[in-house]
Amino acid sequence: MELRHLRCFLAVAEELHFARAAERLHIEQSPLSRAIKELEEELGVVLFARTTRSTRITRAGKLFLEHVPRVFAALEQARGSVMAAANGFDAQLRIALSVGMTPARLPALLAQCRQDEPEVDIRLFEVPLAQQIKGLHEDLYDVGFAQSNEVGDGILAVPVWRDPLAVAVPVRHPILSHKRIPLEEMLRYPLVMCSASVCEGYARHVARVLRTARTEPVQVTQVSSFDLTMAMVSAGLALGLAGTSQIAASREPGIVARQLAGGQPPLTTYLLHLDRLPSHTLGRFIERARKQACP
Repeated sequence: MELRHLRCFLAVAEELHFARAAERLHIEQSPLSRAIKELEEELGVVLFARTTRSTRITRAGKLFLEHVPRVFAALEQARGSVMAAANGFDAQLRIALSVGMTPARLPALLAQCRQDEPEVDIRLFEVPLAQQIKGLHEDLYDVGFAQSNEVGDGILAVPVWRDPLAVAVPVRHPILSHKRIPLEEMLRYPLVMCSASVCEGYARHVARVLRTARTEPVQVTQVSSFDLTMAMVSAGLALGLAGTSQIAASREPGIVARQLAGGQPPLTTYLLHLDRLPSHTLGRFIERARKQACP
């Protein structure tokens, strides 16, 4: 089995169309089909059920697909480690961030790390929470940041930063007559939020807050990024829910952050690492993060 076989498999699995996969790989369709056939013969299974009208990945193909991206991730990690050593770094710290997060204190933490230990190469990876957890277990990442402590066994989730939950409101919106916005009042207007498939920890937290309301929201639109959330708020299409620092960091004009009434729980950012004795490099990083930690 060669890397070209895996690249071909991954392209077909993601496109579910041999012609598009061949175009993506900049090869003819014939060598692509041959590579898939060679891979299937080596594995002894059928990876794709192919007809003149469609291409469908089989159960065996789906199981294989769970492993192939990690092969490329591990290769990229190895390449990064070699390049770090070639550039004079003595160690490497691989930090995973849950997709959609904008932790306000992270830049200061990374700057402190660079100042204290310039010999440590810092690599950042933005991945979904489930992939972050899996990557920690499989030694693809050393440490992670997420807005959820539901991470399963073997991983410690240490609360480090808290961000008050606020309503992102377009300027001149009538709801700004409230100094603190009641949850039920907010739900009278269209609401936009980042979807659970992208911003998992954030979405879980917001869902818990919304469940405390006595009324149902009139309309909830789920989008694929925090940036799109703020764009819709700026356009006056909806209200948004996010951390105060996230709203402040948005580059969209015409948005006001207004606190929710009723003492709603804040968004908490957790530092994730394996429940074992960390390396010296990781241990020092954790200690720095804890010094920034919320009370």
